[in-house]
Amino acid sequence: MKTHVQINNTVVEGKASPDDVFETLNKLNILYKTHEHPALFTVEESKALRGNLPGGHCKNLFLRGKKNDMWLLVCREDLKVDLKLLGVTLGGARLSFGSSDRLMRYLGVCPGSVSPFALINDTQQMVKVVLDSGLMKFSLLNFHPLTNEQTTSIAPNDLIRYIEACGHKAEILDLN
Repeated sequence: MKTHVQINNTVVEGKASPDDVFETLNKLNILYKTHEHPALFTVEESKALRGNLPGGHCKNLFLRGKKNDMWLLVCREDLKVDLKLLGVTLGGARLSFGSSDRLMRYLGVCPGSVSPFALINDTQQMVKVVLDSGLMKFSLLNFHPLTNEQTTSIAPNDLIRYIEACGHKAEILDLN
């Protein structure tokens, strides 16, 4: 159903829309709730705006290795991530942040809208998914559904089901 979607005032051809994400969640019989809000670009902006929105709040890092391997790291918003140590944990990869062009190419989103929901656009399964085990202990998790003008709450087990439905397998790591 991918056609084009407008993300942060940029028209993206051939990429999924938030409605495509919701349709996938509905097909999987996954319960979710979506909240509308002004565009958010940072964890700090999210903290200031969200009020008492329950559940685990996340930061999502799009990373690349020296050999053009791609990772989506999904972790607790306040977790300090040591990219060097994480690279060792992931088999010796030298990690850096992926560019906005690479982010658009692989996940079809702009910076500020990165989340596991963007895996719907990675039809070649080029991006490896790493989930923080501490994050998975929350009863609900909150992510942007391809746009940073919405936040969608979903249960951790349902997040795994969604990731698998997108053709990916998530690796759950203790990132304390």
